[in-house]
Parts: sequence; C-alpha cells; structure tokens
Amino acid sequence: MIKSLKTTAVSAVLALGMAGTAVAQELTFFTIGTGGTAYTYYPIGGVIANAISKPPGSRECDDGGSCGVEGLIASAVSSRGSVDNVNAIVSGLRNSGFAQSDVAYWAYTGTGTMEGSAPATDLRTIAALFEEHIHLVAMADSGINSVADLAGKRVSLDEPGSGTYVDALLIMDANGLTVDDLTPEALKGGAASEALRNGKIDAFFVVTGYPTGSLVELASAADIKLVPIDGAGADALTEKYGFFSASDIPEGTYEGVAGVETVAVGAQWFTSATADDELIYNITKALWNEQSRELLDVGHAKGQAITLETALSGVGVPLHAGAERYYREAGVLK
Repeated sequence: MIKSLKTTAVSAVLALGMAGTAVAQELTFFTIGTGGTAYTYYPIGGVIANAISKPPGSRECDDGGSCGVEGLIASAVSSRGSVDNVNAIVSGLRNSGFAQSDVAYWAYTGTGTMEGSAPATDLRTIAALFEEHIHLVAMADSGINSVADLAGKRVSLDEPGSGTYVDALLIMDANGLTVDDLTPEALKGGAASEALRNGKIDAFFVVTGYPTGSLVELASAADIKLVPIDGAGADALTEKYGFFSASDIPEGTYEGVAGVETVAVGAQWFTSATADDELIYNITKALWNEQSRELLDVGHAKGQAITLETALSGVGVPLHAGAERYYREAGVLK
C-alpha cells in the first residue's frame, strides 16, 4: 500500500530560515518515477514535480509564488523506465511514475507481455502526458535501412524493465525477427549513444518524446540516421496492438537527420488506488493550473504537448478517484 511519507518540521524558523515564531508544519513527500536522465521522462518529471510542489514558506500563488499543493514536496526519481515504475508503484516503493500506455495496460490486465503475472489491479491513471516515438538509431553509413536489416547486427534494446525493451521485441517480432537473430545489448541513454559512436554497437532502440537530449547531443557530434519503422511490419503492429499508432519524427528534429515514419505510444502518469483521494485531486488540480501551464511550456520542448484537452487521450487504466473528481469538475470528463 502506498502512503505519503510524512514528517513534521519542528520549527519553520530552523528548517526554513524564517523569522518569527516557530510553526509546526506537516510535510507530504511525493515521488515520481521517471526514466534515464538522458531521456524525456526525467526532465518532464522535474518540471511536473516543481509545478505541484509548495513547500512551507513559499510565497502565495497570487503573489507570484508556488501554485502547487500546500505542504507538498514532490521529486522526480530516475529509474529504469516504464516497467520498473509500474512495479515500484504496485510494491509501494514509489508514490507515482510515468509509463507507456501499452506497458501500463498489460500490467493492469495481466495480459500481453505481462501474461502470467498477477494483474496490477491497484494501478490508476493521473493523466495522459504526451506521445512517445520509437527511435531506431544507427550511423548514417551503417547500411541499416529497415528493421529487417538488424539481423546479424549488435543492437541495444535498452534494459529489461524498460518500455523500450518491451516495444523493441514487439517491433522485431512484427518484422520477422527475434533476439536470436541479432546480438542484443542492454544499454540506456548516453551509454547507448556512446557505444554507437564508438562502433561497439550497430544500432539502438529508444522510446521517448522528441527531441530527447542524448540524441540531440549525438546528432551534433556524429553522422547518424533514424531508421524507419514502417511498411507491412508497422501495419501489422498497429493492427494487432491498438496502443501503437503510425507517426512521424519530422526532419530537423535532430541536427542533420532526415525525418522518418515510425510508430508511437502514449506516455502517461500513474499512481496507486490506495493513494489518498484528496491528495491526488489536489495534485491533478495543480498540474493543470495556469502557472503549471507556463512551466510546462518553457521547461521542456515536449511540455507544450501536455494539455488538459488531451489528459484522457488513450487512457486504458482507470482514473484514480481523486483525478476523476478533478476532470469531472473541469468538464473534461462527462
């Protein structure tokens, strides 16, 4: 069971350096599991944590201060990604976390790649955030022009426990490949980019909102390409799994890299059904206030795609009761 970690600050004077009489203040700590520091989940998690927090001593919202939840200190925690975050929520290790829509749905229902595991029936949605695109990255002169060309190559699929790993297996399967057809590696973020640049691997998968920092850096330092995930393989994938959609990564997203057709899934924010209803209501409300809108717009390139209008797009796991209450009040959920 997830419980917000609580403590009492004995003195606001000593803890916060404020002048005046000591005031006991209840604090609530709230963790957000994200992903590797080189990818989009982590910086977006930091922006959201900042938006929903309001530590004691903060200026009032109307005075240009924090518009977050009174007494809440939220923090973005780096993790191995979607599967890791779902497991951490279910086990009570983290209060919340980001995950791909497919991974969360399979965990909630005990189906798909989670077949044989106990359904994570306490998993609940706070909000749909943004679209994540599957990037298949190779050197420009690699001769890798399709998923089928990965046969016999050294390919990083990311770590088991990540959404990227799950989706890479599905993409390969839709294109007639298995792990046995290549030499798999389990590298994340900067490590995968560095291995590609140094010739230690031939390609790597990553599922992330574009543009993502590690690839921006890689494209500025090396001549790379994005390999398309399209054609019959992509058609089979989107037909079999409704949470995949055909989408593009536009030209110019990464310096000198041509745009490609690929597939995408949704990035969503989850918590546990056992999380306090009032707390999740207030967190959801804080996520969508005007100040949070400003923080999202300037905090990361993908932040502009996080909108109240799309907060329920592609949601396959039930809403948390607190979040549902907010969306009904806001008129988003009828």
